[in-house]
Amino acid sequence: MKRFLMGALTTLAIGVALGAAAVYSGLFDVAADRPHSRFVYHMIETARERSIDRHARDLAVPGNLADTERVRRGAGNYAAMCAECHLAPGKADSEIRMGLYPQPPDLTRHEDEGAADMAARHFWIIKHGIKASGMPAWSKGGIEDEAVWDIVAFIQKMPTLSAEQYVALVESSEGHSHGGLSPAEDRHVDSAHIPSAGNEDSHEHAHAASHEH
Repeated sequence: MKRFLMGALTTLAIGVALGAAAVYSGLFDVAADRPHSRFVYHMIETARERSIDRHARDLAVPGNLADTERVRRGAGNYAAMCAECHLAPGKADSEIRMGLYPQPPDLTRHEDEGAADMAARHFWIIKHGIKASGMPAWSKGGIEDEAVWDIVAFIQKMPTLSAEQYVALVESSEGHSHGGLSPAEDRHVDSAHIPSAGNEDSHEHAHAASHEH
């Protein structure tokens, strides 16, 4: 038994030493265009998913997320804060999304998990963000919980929307607002994140003088 424990401790020590050597030597590649190894990706993904589940499980999900007013208010914030990375009806992809690793999920698609579970997860992620992923903690910018729930309500509705319906909802909203019912002067609609109805992607990759790489 003693020999087994010594062997296990030695193996652990070697593993820690090799890990430290990889970190401090700069061998661990942090470039966003170089994917993690399958093992590293699995470890990070597992830690992320378990953490979100643990922190979101006890959230009280409002019972009125299907309310049309919630959905309408959430549309403006989604267009301003989320669409560039998580897409929108009529928006096939974006330059920033293609360059992020891991790539943000496409929220225009239906999700398999239960609605209440996904609502709680979305709320927690939007409010608190995810470290080293490009997902910001929007609460740090001053957005209030009610406004976050409005975005969650819109996300639940979005997979059923056409591009035309999406544009109409965004244009009927109060635009970008930090609170569910904040003053009108604090609101604005960012038209740059609203795709033209019927246009698969409003950002064309024409390398004109106004947009050179």
